[in-house]
Amino acid sequence: MSNETINVAKGDYLIREGEESSQMYFLQKGSMSVLKKVGDTEKQIGTIYAGEVVGEMSFLDKQPRCASVKAINDCELTVIPSAKFEKFFEELPVWYKALVHTLLERLRRANARIRI
Repeated sequence: MSNETINVAKGDYLIREGEESSQMYFLQKGSMSVLKKVGDTEKQIGTIYAGEVVGEMSFLDKQPRCASVKAINDCELTVIPSAKFEKFFEELPVWYKALVHTLLERLRRANARIRI
Protein backbone atom coordinates (compact mmCIF):
# COMPACT_ATOMS: atom_id res chain seq x y z
CA MET A 1 0.00 0.00 0.00
CA SER A 2 1.50 3.33 -1.02
CA ASN A 3 1.36 6.45 1.10
CA GLU A 4 -1.32 8.96 0.19
CA THR A 5 -0.19 12.57 -0.12
CA ILE A 6 -2.55 15.48 0.47
CA ASN A 7 -2.21 19.23 0.04
CA VAL A 8 -3.62 21.84 2.42
CA ALA A 9 -3.81 25.41 1.13
CA LYS A 10 -2.67 28.40 3.16
CA GLY A 11 -5.36 29.30 5.71
CA ASP A 12 -7.17 25.94 5.52
CA TYR A 13 -7.60 23.61 8.50
CA LEU A 14 -6.17 20.10 8.54
CA ILE A 15 -7.53 19.21 12.00
CA ARG A 16 -10.24 20.74 14.18
CA GLU A 17 -10.18 20.60 17.97
CA GLY A 18 -12.62 17.98 19.31
CA GLU A 19 -12.74 15.82 16.17
CA GLU A 20 -12.26 12.06 16.28
CA SER A 21 -9.01 10.71 14.83
CA SER A 22 -8.33 7.92 12.35
CA GLN A 23 -5.07 9.15 10.86
CA MET A 24 -1.97 11.20 11.55
CA TYR A 25 0.21 13.05 9.08
CA PHE A 26 3.85 13.65 8.20
CA LEU A 27 4.40 17.25 7.10
CA GLN A 28 6.63 17.14 4.01
CA LYS A 29 6.47 20.80 2.95
CA GLY A 30 5.24 23.98 4.60
CA SER A 31 4.40 24.94 8.15
CA MET A 32 1.25 24.79 10.24
CA SER A 33 -0.04 26.56 13.35
CA VAL A 34 -1.44 24.68 16.34
CA LEU A 35 -4.47 26.50 17.73
CA LYS A 36 -6.44 26.09 20.97
CA LYS A 37 -9.91 27.52 21.63
CA VAL A 38 -10.02 30.28 24.22
CA GLY A 39 -13.62 31.43 24.59
CA ASP A 40 -14.79 32.47 21.13
CA THR A 41 -11.29 32.83 19.70
CA GLU A 42 -8.31 30.64 18.88
CA LYS A 43 -4.83 31.18 20.25
CA GLN A 44 -1.71 29.84 18.57
CA ILE A 45 0.11 27.54 20.98
CA GLY A 46 2.66 26.03 18.63
CA THR A 47 4.04 25.61 15.14
CA ILE A 48 4.67 22.45 13.13
CA TYR A 49 7.44 22.48 10.54
CA ALA A 50 8.35 20.23 7.60
CA GLY A 51 9.77 16.95 8.87
CA GLU A 52 7.43 16.76 11.87
CA VAL A 53 4.38 14.60 12.59
CA VAL A 54 0.91 16.15 12.94
CA GLY A 55 -2.03 14.77 14.92
CA GLU A 56 -0.12 12.01 16.66
CA MET A 57 -1.57 12.29 20.17
CA SER A 58 -5.20 11.68 19.27
CA PHE A 59 -4.19 9.13 16.69
CA LEU A 60 -2.29 7.08 19.26
CA ASP A 61 -4.51 7.38 22.33
CA LYS A 62 -7.89 7.47 20.52
CA GLN A 63 -8.98 10.65 22.35
CA PRO A 64 -10.60 13.61 20.54
CA ARG A 65 -8.25 16.13 18.93
CA CYS A 66 -6.95 18.50 21.63
CA ALA A 67 -6.17 21.38 19.23
CA SER A 68 -6.79 22.59 15.70
CA VAL A 69 -4.07 22.67 13.03
CA LYS A 70 -4.14 25.25 10.23
CA ALA A 71 -1.79 25.79 7.27
CA ILE A 72 0.44 28.88 7.59
CA ASN A 73 1.40 28.42 3.94
CA ASP A 74 0.68 25.79 1.29
CA CYS A 75 1.47 22.38 2.80
CA GLU A 76 2.06 18.85 1.55
CA LEU A 77 1.49 15.94 3.93
CA THR A 78 1.71 12.16 3.90
CA VAL A 79 -1.37 10.49 5.41
CA ILE A 80 -0.67 7.69 7.90
CA PRO A 81 -3.90 5.69 8.29
CA SER A 82 -4.72 3.96 11.56
CA ALA A 83 -4.86 0.43 10.13
CA LYS A 84 -1.42 0.72 8.56
CA PHE A 85 0.15 2.11 11.74
CA GLU A 86 -1.53 -0.42 14.04
CA LYS A 87 -0.12 -3.30 11.99
CA PHE A 88 3.37 -1.83 12.44
CA PHE A 89 2.80 -0.97 16.13
CA GLU A 90 1.63 -4.49 17.03
CA GLU A 91 5.00 -5.89 15.96
CA LEU A 92 6.88 -3.73 18.48
CA PRO A 93 8.00 -5.08 21.86
CA VAL A 94 5.52 -4.73 24.75
CA TRP A 95 7.88 -2.41 26.65
CA TYR A 96 8.01 -0.03 23.67
CA LYS A 97 4.21 0.13 23.48
CA ALA A 98 4.10 0.80 27.24
CA LEU A 99 6.62 3.62 26.80
CA VAL A 100 4.52 5.26 24.08
CA HIS A 101 1.32 5.00 26.17
CA THR A 102 3.07 6.36 29.29
CA LEU A 103 4.48 9.35 27.39
CA LEU A 104 1.10 10.10 25.82
CA GLU A 105 -0.66 9.98 29.18
CA ARG A 106 1.90 12.30 30.77
CA LEU A 107 1.71 14.71 27.85
CA ARG A 108 -2.10 14.82 27.99
CA ARG A 109 -1.95 15.58 31.73
CA ALA A 110 0.65 18.31 31.16
CA ASN A 111 -1.46 19.83 28.38
CA ALA A 112 -4.49 19.87 30.70
CA ARG A 113 -2.51 21.91 33.26
CA ILE A 114 -1.35 24.54 30.75
CA ARG A 115 -3.12 27.88 31.11
CA ILE A 116 -3.52 29.81 27.89
